[in-house]
Amino acid sequence: MSDPTIRVRAVRKSFEDGRIVALNGMDLEVAEGEFVALVGPSGCGKSTLLHLIAALDRPDEGSIEVAGHELSSGRNLTHYRSHHVGMIFQLHNLLPSLTAEENVQVPMLELGLSRRQRRARARQLLAAVGLAGRERSRPPQLSGGERQRVAIARALANDPPILLADEPTGSLDSEAGRRVLELLGKLRRTRGLTVLLVTHDADVAGLADRIVRMLDGRAAREASDLMQDRGALVDAG
Repeated sequence: MSDPTIRVRAVRKSFEDGRIVALNGMDLEVAEGEFVALVGPSGCGKSTLLHLIAALDRPDEGSIEVAGHELSSGRNLTHYRSHHVGMIFQLHNLLPSLTAEENVQVPMLELGLSRRQRRARARQLLAAVGLAGRERSRPPQLSGGERQRVAIARALANDPPILLADEPTGSLDSEAGRRVLELLGKLRRTRGLTVLLVTHDADVAGLADRIVRMLDGRAAREASDLMQDRGALVDAG
């Protein structure tokens, strides 16, 4: 296994003036090209950790280093967010007034690409996720699985090496969820992505190279075999 591309050290994060402790000394390492699933009961800090790694928020204490970028510093992290990580949310967070193609183009606006270049790349990505011919469709015209595939294409818009996924199949039926997971697996293989995924689903977690169980804001233990962790996952649903 290669050197860690994600290093989380003694990270603490609280909300509401410290009354809600989301992370309480979290440690984690993820190697380049690795697929890690974060599991655990609701409120254990899984999504908070993903948001910190995506630089959507900052830790109160501790350090987070991703691909050589120290995220705990006070410097502007716009370039990091634009180029190094792609984020997939449980609820796709697409802009309903924009077409699929336009939604995928949104992250590219900071890259200085021409309109023609943005459009060509968006169409290429939508084809890669199986949505060729749906470029002009708006989110209300798409199924849940199709909307999530648009969200995946958007997360890949700037060709990030790291993909963060927060319950990417949580709002989908089993068939749509299966297709999204197959797509993520294919993209990981073909693009060499590092994937950190939050899930309550034992079957989803079973696709990962490694499962990290979180409890009370920190990593409680790891399970290399999903069967060892299946009982722990059941109480998290």
